[in-house]
Amino acid sequence: MNILFVCTGNTCRSPMAEAILRQKKPDWKVKSAGLYANPGEPASKGTATVLTEKGILHHHTSSQVTEELLDWADAVLTMTASHKQLIDIHFPHFQDKVMMLKDAGGDVADPFGGPDSKYRKTFEELDYYISRWLEKATRK
Repeated sequence: MNILFVCTGNTCRSPMAEAILRQKKPDWKVKSAGLYANPGEPASKGTATVLTEKGILHHHTSSQVTEELLDWADAVLTMTASHKQLIDIHFPHFQDKVMMLKDAGGDVADPFGGPDSKYRKTFEELDYYISRWLEKATRK
């Protein structure tokens, strides 16, 4: 499976989600990208801190969402409804593989610029919804 996580800048939520899924499914290929990413940026300090606390190895540099990345992915999981809408508008031919990570709707909280406690809360939210998504994805 090739999984792509998408957020805004590709320094907080999507790299954290990428690292979580890589730990859960080491045999899968997992990437992340941002709709407004500045390519080559490291993961945010808060993201790096929380992943290190959880014992999850990470080596991340940000990248922009591209047609090639969307084509590569079997599933594209977005952090917010607006991320999904933007992909659907700009890349309508990939709509069938783009979905929000939080299947019941609602956005994954953005910890950008917040204290480490906010990043820990986002980690827990991502871990929970990735586990839920995996249950459904591996049942198919």
